[in-house]
Amino acid sequence: MRTYKLIKEPHTLKKNSTRRASRIATALFVLLFLPAMAQAAPTSFIAEVVAVLTGDTLKVLKSRQVIVVRLQGIDAPEKTQRYGQQAKDFTESVVFGQKVVINVKGIDRNENIIAEVVLEDGRSLNREIVKAGFAWWHRERSEDLSLWLLEDRARESKLGLWLGEDPVPPWEFRESMGGR
Repeated sequence: MRTYKLIKEPHTLKKNSTRRASRIATALFVLLFLPAMAQAAPTSFIAEVVAVLTGDTLKVLKSRQVIVVRLQGIDAPEKTQRYGQQAKDFTESVVFGQKVVINVKGIDRNENIIAEVVLEDGRSLNREIVKAGFAWWHRERSEDLSLWLLEDRARESKLGLWLGEDPVPPWEFRESMGGR
């Protein structure tokens, strides 16, 4: 009967187990941390405005793909609401056909991009709409106090929708229409 002596090479086993542990650690990092880092990192891109849907919602074209963009921190009247058409017309007059920078802030429940839109001259479209009196600062979705100041000035100057008596904020209008 023959007996075989099992020869272990400790260096090879140690090297292989170290490589395996390293691969597992790398895989865990990729699976756990990269998605979170990608979401946390702000994204910007340049696009052309091809449609204005409402005072605070645009369609832009990026690499032959049409993307819906909601303007972060503001809320303009709905299309069927008083001043809704004027808000849409104002936004269209400022941005339609323009190349803009989209600074992505998040994604809404309809998978539209929520963003600040920067015009070619460096102005913020979001702020320009509030400044002209065609949108409210959306207090519950933005901590940008400059929007509050712009809304207050527009209100005092009776610009845009502030010409009317006691304008109804869009979130209240939507609620009265069944919570759209």
